[in-house]
Amino acid sequence: MKSIHKIRLITSLTIAASVVLVGCDKTIDEAQRVAYVPASLDDKAGTWKTYLATPTGVTLAAPLSTTSAEYAAELANLKSVSTSPSREQQEAVVYWGAGAAYRWNEIARELAARYNLAPAANAAGVYPVPNAADPTADPKFPFANPPYTARMLAHLSVAQYDALVAAWTFKYTYKRTAPSKVDATVRAALPVSALPTYPSEDAVVAAASAVVLKAMFPGEVAFIDSKAAEHRASRLWAGMNVESDILAGTYLGNLVAANVMARARADGMGAANNQTLTAGMITAAKERGQTDVWISQESPARPPMLPNYGAVQLWNFDRATLVKLRPGAAPLPGSDQFKKELAELQDINKNQTREQARIASYWADGAGSYTPPGHWNRTAANAAHEAKYSEVRMARMFALVATTLEDAGVCCWETKFYYYTPRPQQFGVKTSVGLPNFPGYTSGHSTFSGAAAAVLSSIFPERADEFNALAKEASESRVYGMIHFRSDCESGLVCGKNIGSYAVARGKADGSGL
Repeated sequence: MKSIHKIRLITSLTIAASVVLVGCDKTIDEAQRVAYVPASLDDKAGTWKTYLATPTGVTLAAPLSTTSAEYAAELANLKSVSTSPSREQQEAVVYWGAGAAYRWNEIARELAARYNLAPAANAAGVYPVPNAADPTADPKFPFANPPYTARMLAHLSVAQYDALVAAWTFKYTYKRTAPSKVDATVRAALPVSALPTYPSEDAVVAAASAVVLKAMFPGEVAFIDSKAAEHRASRLWAGMNVESDILAGTYLGNLVAANVMARARADGMGAANNQTLTAGMITAAKERGQTDVWISQESPARPPMLPNYGAVQLWNFDRATLVKLRPGAAPLPGSDQFKKELAELQDINKNQTREQARIASYWADGAGSYTPPGHWNRTAANAAHEAKYSEVRMARMFALVATTLEDAGVCCWETKFYYYTPRPQQFGVKTSVGLPNFPGYTSGHSTFSGAAAAVLSSIFPERADEFNALAKEASESRVYGMIHFRSDCESGLVCGKNIGSYAVARGKADGSGL
């Protein structure tokens, strides 16, 4: 699988504005990302609060002295492999030089898009469930729907962040200087800062990312391993790290990521698609006064997607808080407010404007896309890259956004199956952006977007108006696509912002200074 952002090197590898970058996919309308010296090295990041307790036994021995014969041998090897890199190696250096967490989140989004395909019905009219034990069989595992993608990105980002916090501790404990500063004849192909190089932050991120993504996409093990190997090698080809830097980083990334995946195995996701619960959910919703419940409009009827995802473990608050965050009930069918909202959709159905159609299409994030969580992940990635974040601050930003996106998904799905409300299609409204197989209230797009915008606005306050406008547009897109009633979207957006406030509070207390 090739990256969307495949890079063609036109001149030389030197980053001093002497390379021209060309994207192969002309549908991606954004600048290519290149290496930079971080605005801050965040030298105190080893003291920042992690999401999980550091695994027992995490330690790194002191590195070889830069005056030792062994280190001299490592330098000699580094010079050998970095002096005349091939064209493909040069391309890899530029690609990975844009940022370790940045690129691995990009890869994760691409995998989500590849696997975001709902199973089709078989000849017996049954929708088979993807099998993790046989991930390449039809239908492929996983079905990377929005909740799955949110959870995947959360575990990926937490593994990257927790591992980098540990890495920063050892970097500033041992303070090993970059190879090109030890020996001026080492050719560094990327900007060199004062950041200590042991352990390699790139190797930390490559290892942590590979552990998580191989667990989340078991049919892509060979691809993920190849990307991790290329990432590690790129640091040698670029003259940025000696082998012992990379080995130490790989060890640390593997160890921390294994700790994160232990949490994933116990977070309740295995029971998220428990279809035996739906009958009881429908009964409970009716007892609460729901007069019309959601019914699949597909033929054959498709079982609801992940009805028990609302029970999955949260990141930034507890279950009691989730109950407090749940919005009140949606307008009941037949009520004046319901009739008003239905009439709005019927009018859009007949008179949709070109601008409404554009917004609905842009935010559709349906089959084959990296879903709303991926959409916001990309927005966050580019904001942090433009701010020239250090690797550890980049990972912190991803973790804050991704954990609030998973929390938003859990809260939204709990609300959906608590109320079990119908969608507009059950009242004759046609949708232009697909047909989700789960209840309508509240809107997932709106909840995800409100949460992400709240976090990003806190991290980048100068861009708060921009992020809030994007969230509002994403929310309204579901009305313009005639897939949600307005109450679904407005309540979801408010709930999402409330969910995001818990990640904001965490970020303010994590010791990072933001």
